[in-house]
Amino acid sequence: MTINTTGNPTSTTDSDPWPSVTRVPRGPFSAAAGELAHTFLRRAAARLPIRLQYPDGSVIGAADPTLPTMVVHRPDALARRVGRYGLIGFGESYMAGEWHSNDLAGLLTAFATSVADLIPSALQRLRPLAVVHHPRSMHNSPTQARTNVAEHYDLSNDLFAQFLDETMTYSSALFDTSQPTWADLADGQRRKVDRLLDSARVGPGSRVLEIGTGWGELCIRAAQRGAEVHSITLSAEQQRLAQRRVADAGLSDRVRIELKDYREVDGLYDAVVSVEMIEAVGYPFWPTYFQALDRLVSPGGRVVIQAITMPHDRMLASRNTYTWIQKYIFPGGLIPSVEALVGVTERQTRLRTVGMLSLRPHYAETLRLWRERFIEHREAVSALGFDETFHRMWELYLAYSEAGFRSGYLDVYQWTFAPTGAGT
Repeated sequence: MTINTTGNPTSTTDSDPWPSVTRVPRGPFSAAAGELAHTFLRRAAARLPIRLQYPDGSVIGAADPTLPTMVVHRPDALARRVGRYGLIGFGESYMAGEWHSNDLAGLLTAFATSVADLIPSALQRLRPLAVVHHPRSMHNSPTQARTNVAEHYDLSNDLFAQFLDETMTYSSALFDTSQPTWADLADGQRRKVDRLLDSARVGPGSRVLEIGTGWGELCIRAAQRGAEVHSITLSAEQQRLAQRRVADAGLSDRVRIELKDYREVDGLYDAVVSVEMIEAVGYPFWPTYFQALDRLVSPGGRVVIQAITMPHDRMLASRNTYTWIQKYIFPGGLIPSVEALVGVTERQTRLRTVGMLSLRPHYAETLRLWRERFIEHREAVSALGFDETFHRMWELYLAYSEAGFRSGYLDVYQWTFAPTGAGT
């Protein structure tokens, strides 16, 4: 299943745009695995601060009705999906409307804190029989990388505008308050960008390479400092809007935005900046990516990335697992661990860490604000041509990501590297 640039799901079967969502797994294996999944859900509800509510009104779990409640509309369908496809099935069940929650992010945060400990050993033993093999999209060759990026970022600039702030920045903000409101988001994004540029020592005359343009905010702020900016992206939609925003700011003479892969860039730059792009590179290409950064930065320059990370043991498991996020949101992506990135840079490049800052709580709040805005603009999203299944998919994606940062399963760093011998 893919999503085309008009926002409508497409597949080889026009009458069934979401085949994995509309078809509940059948057969004896799915039935047996579904029984084990029921055990998993009941066990989770008994041990976590959540409630599980069934169609007959019965409730399993916490007595406090204010705690996150998972309201199950079709228990058998949910169990079969989870039993057959694990977390992919869990997400597809939500997309199908088979369950909902009064506090989706809270529910997923509770699951994220200890889900690995809750899965029955019998179900874990059956997982190899149900493994979903990695599709071709997981290998980010230059050609496939363009396709993967387009599948997410070329959906529609208007879609992203429904939940992003005026800066059109699609990465963690850096707030000056622990409980930000929507009014704080744009300034939080500017503060984040400015800190990245400060860490990269960007100023008048700096030659800056940005890998992953987004919608142009970093280009604009770097050029306003007097830098000469070369930015690359694989998204035609992002390039179009970013170029317009740069032109509207009167900075076209200082900014060049190209449709180009990071592997195709030549030159030498005082600063190389890449914000939440490593997650799309793919495990086999992490050495290639950092070798490119190393090759492109001048001896006295700086490389600054903003990178989402997960625990190393979970990364090692995830690199061989096809996930719901990879299937529906970010094809070809994999979140790295701190250990993996340190290992790659120290073994295969001159780059050494000279600074790190975690923005984990800031990302949880950023995602909360995006999710609230996305839900608030439900009708506008529908008017763009996105159906109800898509809406549930993106609401789950945003809540799932927020839960990752709230639980500590995910982190995000502004990470500064210098070539060996460049000093601090």
